[in-house]
Amino acid sequence: MEWTGARYADGPTAEVHIRVAAPPAVVWQVVTDVESMAEMSSELQSVRWTDPAAEPGVGVTFIGASRHPAMGEWSTTSHVVEWNPPTSFAWAVEDVDSPSATWRFTLDPDGDETVLTQWVQMGPGRSGLSAAIDAMPDKEQKIVFVRMREFETNMTATLDQIKDRAERLAQDAAGATTTPEARP
Repeated sequence: MEWTGARYADGPTAEVHIRVAAPPAVVWQVVTDVESMAEMSSELQSVRWTDPAAEPGVGVTFIGASRHPAMGEWSTTSHVVEWNPPTSFAWAVEDVDSPSATWRFTLDPDGDETVLTQWVQMGPGRSGLSAAIDAMPDKEQKIVFVRMREFETNMTATLDQIKDRAERLAQDAAGATTTPEARP
């Protein structure tokens, strides 16, 4: 993996891809439903838009509450930094200019399907991981490696759930446009 041996200051990244049997517009509905993301994650516990009446887009914020066995519970404010329906959605955690992490979904059409990518970059701003690194600077590379591996595992599980939801939505939409007589 690219991030093996990386230090926090290196801005390590992880990326996971999945093919979804649904068009980008349908997948977009799922990846931008941030409030449902907690249902797909073992770490993320809840998400809510800061201003539910605001139209989603660049500059809008949401608050996420998370829990990790080694790091406890915490909440963060994320700032939407990229909103390009239906191709990309990204957010910076905490400080837009020096985020603790930046996350992105990219949706690439491929025929009637979508190649969905989830990407994360750690840092450059401080995060919950920073305290562990401060306490054990000689283990920084191992701490970063383990956290990036956790990100990759959790992202894979999230993409699997997004795929399932988007494919069900696409099937439901296809069924709704088919007359009962034309259905097999």
